[in-house]
Amino acid sequence: MDKLHLMNVYVAVAEEEEGFAAGARRLGLSPPAVTRAVAALEDQLGVKL
Repeated sequence: MDKLHLMNVYVAVAEEEEGFAAGARRLGLSPPAVTRAVAALEDQLGVKL
């Protein structure tokens, strides 16, 4: 996954008050896909978000 996509997923999750599930609905993705995307971004950045 490219970093821009991962960052877009993270922003969607951060903006939704209900967290990962709401972010997933907003993006039309499954909650596990969103979880994996955020984990991949954390790995690439070397930080825990």
